[in-house]
Amino acid sequence: MAHFDLPLEQLRTYSPTVEQPDDFDGFWSTQLEEASRHGIEPTVEPAGDLIKSAEVLDVRFSGHGGARVAAWLYLPHEIADRAPVVVEYIGYNGGRGRPIDWLRWSSVGYPHLVVDSRGQGGKWRSGDTADPGDTGEPGSRGFVTRGLSDPNDHYYSRLFVDAARAVEATRAIDSVADRPVVVCGGSQGGALALAAASLSQRTSVVLADVPFLSDFRRAVAITDAAPFSEIRDYCATYPDRVGPVFKTLSYFDVVNHAKRVTSPSLFSVALMDEITPPSTVFAAFNNLAGERSIEVYEFNGHEGGGSVHFEKQVQFVREHLG
Repeated sequence: MAHFDLPLEQLRTYSPTVEQPDDFDGFWSTQLEEASRHGIEPTVEPAGDLIKSAEVLDVRFSGHGGARVAAWLYLPHEIADRAPVVVEYIGYNGGRGRPIDWLRWSSVGYPHLVVDSRGQGGKWRSGDTADPGDTGEPGSRGFVTRGLSDPNDHYYSRLFVDAARAVEATRAIDSVADRPVVVCGGSQGGALALAAASLSQRTSVVLADVPFLSDFRRAVAITDAAPFSEIRDYCATYPDRVGPVFKTLSYFDVVNHAKRVTSPSLFSVALMDEITPPSTVFAAFNNLAGERSIEVYEFNGHEGGGSVHFEKQVQFVREHLG
């Protein structure tokens, strides 16, 4: 693996023209309004006593279409002063797994909600949330090409709404209701954090690591890696649909969502990352509406900065929220 994208000095100013539908804001307002017809109605149940450093709760809330979305909620036995609740989203084809999998944020004294990804969890970590909204339309492997004929039916219309509803769910759980909300995640999770901040407008800090779903046209042109390769394979099979494909994807391009994110945001980017190429990460970062900072990892791939970067995230949250 080697550097394959633009030089860093060009990446820092890279800001492509990404298609934005005229009805972008109206589309998402309608999606959220339809979801709001279903009460958020979180249920909270104990998730066993294996974890000794925090109380772990099995949470379910109503997401897109009223479908129940699973999450883990960690309440540290020693909660830091003025600690926010951290809402974390998961990378591509992973689910919430088991409670033992997510101990970092609670270990530094922050309540932590880990949100399952509907229909995912079949590859590297198990999931518990079904996707009843899937139309069954033909697509490539994975999730990016599900429902490409209509943004209303696309997989990410449901997942983005779930992400925003997860922020709302924290307002309805007594133990975290009054706390500021930090949204975070890596890869797909980073994209969902940006979408949640764009759609909910109730987030205080955004932590987006090597975010996916950005600058689709460039990503498909410069990387052979999945998941972006799923779009290329679909377009190769349906060359007469290329225009409509990218029109649909423009509703989910986090470059367009970043323009609506006003919360202080910390990104990470890895210059050897072939899964979310550096230029696509900078495309979103350079379009953020609010205060922004980015950590560059010169010799890392899609793993980003790992534990070193987590420590920087904690410091960023402390600087902005106390």
